[in-house]
Amino acid sequence: MDRRSRCFNRLQSWLPQQWLSRLMYHATRWTWQPWKNWQINWFIRRYGVNMAEAEQPQARAYPHFNAFFTRALRPGVRPMPDDTQALVSPVDGRISQIGTIHGNRLIQAKGHDYTVEQLLAADAQLAGRFQNGGFVTIYLAPRDYHRIHMPCDGRLERMIHVPGRRFAVNETSAAGIPGLFARNERLVNIFTTPAGPLALVMVGALFVGSMETVWTDTLAARASGELGDYDYHNARIHLRRGAEMGRFNMGSTVILLTGWQQVEWLTAVQPGRPMHFGQTLGRLLNADDPLTQPA
Repeated sequence: MDRRSRCFNRLQSWLPQQWLSRLMYHATRWTWQPWKNWQINWFIRRYGVNMAEAEQPQARAYPHFNAFFTRALRPGVRPMPDDTQALVSPVDGRISQIGTIHGNRLIQAKGHDYTVEQLLAADAQLAGRFQNGGFVTIYLAPRDYHRIHMPCDGRLERMIHVPGRRFAVNETSAAGIPGLFARNERLVNIFTTPAGPLALVMVGALFVGSMETVWTDTLAARASGELGDYDYHNARIHLRRGAEMGRFNMGSTVILLTGWQQVEWLTAVQPGRPMHFGQTLGRLLNADDPLTQPA
């Protein structure tokens, strides 16, 4: 790692991460038209956002920057594959890492790994369900679509809001900050699927002012305090493959975990590859029995 990268990572430890995230939360929801129009138009030019894919392509129509940032896609822009056993990317983004969980360890970056237990709020019993399973880490760039969707059919079991830091989530941070994803604030969502357990972990980052799911209100940034642990076994929340399940208010990273021998990743899906929501990551194994539908 070069000197600039080391200095950047060291600087992050000194920054008032939570204060900056709260500031960003309010700045991106200011509805004063000159401000929000300038923000949106500058962002579109700077990052080359493809507004032709948006359900609302007119930048001035958004009431504030966050509404633009979490914009919906036009119907049909991200079709699901015909293969009903395909496990699809839950987001637009770039593959950071993908592969097998070796025992209970998964790769963060070259020379860095961390445990499933650390990622899943130190819950050893929960982590055991993913031992020797599969994982994929997907980084969302600023220009990407920032809603999160189901990679396969699933029934919600549990949600854990884990307080933590707000380090930036990028290649520099992943290569230089040990246990980055297990140190940052995150939202752990556990599902039952026809093939076995599935975890969708939404990792917070610097300037990510909040996260939300379709079954909760907005969850504001939390640096410390007790876990928010919510049991949804009796809530009968069933989401089909491709259904929206949450969104980042500003961008970050999603980590997907599966159980042992639950998915076979496509060989073409390798670190560095860009993905669109709905593209196939792999194929579910032993997923012949559909989930029981709520009445």
